[in-house]
Amino acid sequence: MEPTAPSPTHIDAIVDKLCSLDDMHHVCPERRHEGQPVLSNQSVERIVQLASGLLFPGFFNDSIESPSVLRSMLTLACHELRNLLIHQITACFCFADTSCSTPLRDINQRAEAASDKFISLLPDLRRTLDTDIDATYLGDPAATSTHEVLVCYPGLRATISYRIAHSLLKLGVPILPRMISELAHSATGIDIHPGAEIGEGFLIDHGTGVVIGATAIIGNNVKLYQGVTLGARSFVTDDSNNPVKGIPRHPIIGDDVVIYSNTTILGRVTIGRGAVIGGNLWVARDVAPGEKLVQARADNFRSSIS
Repeated sequence: MEPTAPSPTHIDAIVDKLCSLDDMHHVCPERRHEGQPVLSNQSVERIVQLASGLLFPGFFNDSIESPSVLRSMLTLACHELRNLLIHQITACFCFADTSCSTPLRDINQRAEAASDKFISLLPDLRRTLDTDIDATYLGDPAATSTHEVLVCYPGLRATISYRIAHSLLKLGVPILPRMISELAHSATGIDIHPGAEIGEGFLIDHGTGVVIGATAIIGNNVKLYQGVTLGARSFVTDDSNNPVKGIPRHPIIGDDVVIYSNTTILGRVTIGRGAVIGGNLWVARDVAPGEKLVQARADNFRSSIS
């Protein structure tokens, strides 16, 4: 039996309620007449694709036939990236301006400046990512080439997205960095907050289930395996029992540290340079430089309780 179609009058009544400004707590309809752009995950995905293709031509875009074609291709990609960034960063600034008090023209100018600055950072971003690619290739015996690392490894894919998102966050762009991180999270199972500070030569091996919190600080040449969490132990709350924002609460990981699979490190603890943290551990204290933490051997455990 076919369902009965709702009457136009019923639909009109529902739409009237949905259009009620009194019920719109998380949008700003006052800007609609100005042509305010809207946040779009599809556009953000394209931004990451374009930026990745500019960083590594031929890997995340069409093949390159000649140097002249390369220049033309990258020029077109740069223009498309700039236009998309301006549009989405404008939407992010509008989204963050809950009072809707800043003129849209001023917001658009801020978005243009941030977009141009980000594009100017791409050569430095590539240099840093090159160290991540080399670390991944050298750190995984199964990797046959840096090209394989670049196109196949989810840890490297998540790191590219993180470095793009982190650069935008440092430029003062709201919302967009987190959208980029969450798209990478959905694609790879790796959750890196764009606010984390991560040094060069970063390697995530296998990667699924890795979580890196917003205030984590990671040094150079650090290697993480799957399931590692760099998280927070607790939250400081205000008088209304709401979490206080912006307080450092995640670990500090020194240079040349290795953390094996399914280990959880919580709180503002420091893992010293060259430390090795074994798998399946729960760490909530500082670890000295060069220290090695491993689970107790089963025979030692049995003798301690016999």
